[in-house]
Amino acid sequence: MIDRDGLRGTVELLAAIERPSASDGERRAATWIADRLREAGCAVEVDEETAYGGYARSLAGQSAVGLLAAGLAATPRPRTRALGAALGVVATAGIVEEVSNGPQLFRRLTMRRRPTQNVVAVTGDAEADRTLVVLAHHDAASTGLVFDQSGHRAFAARFPGVVERIDTSLPLWWPVVAGPLLAVAGALGGRPRLARAGVGLGALSVLTFVDIERSPTVPGANDNLTAVAALLALAAALRERPVDGLCVMLVSCGAEESLQGGIRAFAARRFPTLDPDRTAVLNLDTIGSPHLVMLEGEGPFVMEDYTDPAWRDRVAAVAERIGVPLRRGLRARTSTDSVITSRGGYPTATIASVDDTKALSNYHLMSDTAANVDYDTVADATALAEALVRDLAAERPAA
Repeated sequence: MIDRDGLRGTVELLAAIERPSASDGERRAATWIADRLREAGCAVEVDEETAYGGYARSLAGQSAVGLLAAGLAATPRPRTRALGAALGVVATAGIVEEVSNGPQLFRRLTMRRRPTQNVVAVTGDAEADRTLVVLAHHDAASTGLVFDQSGHRAFAARFPGVVERIDTSLPLWWPVVAGPLLAVAGALGGRPRLARAGVGLGALSVLTFVDIERSPTVPGANDNLTAVAALLALAAALRERPVDGLCVMLVSCGAEESLQGGIRAFAARRFPTLDPDRTAVLNLDTIGSPHLVMLEGEGPFVMEDYTDPAWRDRVAAVAERIGVPLRRGLRARTSTDSVITSRGGYPTATIASVDDTKALSNYHLMSDTAANVDYDTVADATALAEALVRDLAAERPAA
């Protein structure tokens, strides 16, 4: 049996720490998590890394470039319109590559890196030639008006059948690039109305990201202390009933909420020692809503299904065998740490959770508190992770 009081205690304690990406609070959380994993018998390292510690400031700047582009594109002068088109292309490319976890060139030019910490614990059979990496993250996001869920809930109440049929989340990032794209279209087509529409969208994007930048950090209980609690519970279970034949790496990353800052550093440091043919990844992200789900892929602009669907089939089969309800077929238009492991060639599965309207409960809201977590769902996700570990450990590799 999974100790729900223990899960709740972990979430309550860490939620009381303000943990923006790459902050002192994030470091305090990482230190506490590392200590608890050592107490559970794990070999633990805290990787000192660096990350940019946020995304809103960078995207506000790039949106401002797009706003300028749209303004120039709306003028009657051909040379000025041409400059607007060029700036619109630059802004569009910069926003898309940053949000899609590309090189993040604008950040490199305009922001300073700050310390972040990845907690990396090893349990199970450290000498085994196969590894399961179980991921979580311990930083928390900033809130903002854009995360208000009242519109989504009103739509779901009015059109429940539509919500039930749609298994890909709304493309929230598309309006951000629509502004500079309209600038390009308006300039090249000589259509100032399109460019003026780009001005409106660009201004809205700038205000949105400025609002996020100035807003407080949420408690981050569901997103993603629920997964941290599951990691600690899994470590305790493997101490009580050890496994042979499988190395289990429990990883809690920092700076996930700054668009995968921690996992990118983990990849640079740890991927060279992890063979994709002998390593699989189970990412636990926001597992405290009422209904457990498994994502098939993600992509803010271009959908990327995760590497190796057979791995996800296996996760689903284990869930069915132990009686854990797990809905499949969902895809996210936001990004998780799984995009980095999947691009690295590792079989990847993401376990998340949604409410009755397919929303992440209290996502990036100040209401994301320990009191609003569904601990039965967290317990189910923990039980699934443990069962998957034991299933893999029981399988003897071919000679």
